[in-house]
Amino acid sequence: MVSHCASLRRTARTVAELDVYRSLAEAAERYGYVEPELVEEPVIEIQAGRHPVLERMADQPSFVPNDLSLRGAERQVLIITGPNMAGKSTYIRQAALIVLMAQIGSFVPAQSATLGLVDRVFTRIGASDVLTKGMSTFMVEMSETARILNACTRRSLVVLDEVGRGTSTYDGISIASAIVEYLHEDDQHRALALFATHYHELSELADTFPRVHNMNVQVKEWADQVVFLYTVAEGPADHSYGIQVARLAGIPDKVLRRAREVLRGLEADGMRRGHVTRSQDQRQLSFFDIGEAPDPGEHPLLGKIRETDTNRLTPLQALQLIEEWRRELGDSLERS
Repeated sequence: MVSHCASLRRTARTVAELDVYRSLAEAAERYGYVEPELVEEPVIEIQAGRHPVLERMADQPSFVPNDLSLRGAERQVLIITGPNMAGKSTYIRQAALIVLMAQIGSFVPAQSATLGLVDRVFTRIGASDVLTKGMSTFMVEMSETARILNACTRRSLVVLDEVGRGTSTYDGISIASAIVEYLHEDDQHRALALFATHYHELSELADTFPRVHNMNVQVKEWADQVVFLYTVAEGPADHSYGIQVARLAGIPDKVLRRAREVLRGLEADGMRRGHVTRSQDQRQLSFFDIGEAPDPGEHPLLGKIRETDTNRLTPLQALQLIEEWRRELGDSLERS
């Protein structure tokens, strides 16, 4: 028997390999997967892509397929905005899974797919801490993000979910903005990237960086409630619907009413101080613009604003200027 050990091991490996191929073929036949086209250039073009796990769950409603287009030369970074529960995380994770499945030789859950070979798929998803090593949730998030930014290449796929949410708003937006800028501008680490975020302010980066594009997960608002469509479309989201989602989760009505009052107060205060603006539908705050200028003679700060060449500012520099102007404006309001 000992003399046959080598032969038995070879046979076991061959049977295991055949079992993998058979399983992939059976899944492709049973669930309607298609053969992806693999190409040399950095590209991810998916038509009607699906999440291979979620679409098979018994309690899952009919899965809504979505398209995805990433091209290193002109469409390198997608910023995906939209409310909680709308499908942002599903969208970016299914893209990573489709890429991974294609590269192990599997057919993929989509109508069609053209995929460039990647060297690695990097993900920063979820929230966890390592208290035994003195690492908070935010420290873990930053450590993982640092490893990604130092190791990714033009051949990588980077999937980031809500990076920067574990600290203050200004810090978080600054970090998230700088990460997008780094991926876009650093020649060595110019990876294809999907960035899901609640920082709607990041959508304004598409106005500055030509390979940054916006996508949003669509919802319909009806009678103070939201209906998730699970459809991803071009352009930024205009609203987070956080209070409506809290209502769906069962937060008491008294808390929701007070949250709306606080939100209205914060928005009104922001408008009064002049360091935020509204979007066209009067709901979205912005940290990248100063807003409608009053009479030029009203405040000396307006001269600084007019003299600033915004086309030459990076998003981080813009945030720093806005914070400086906000403090100056706040001091003058207190004096008055």
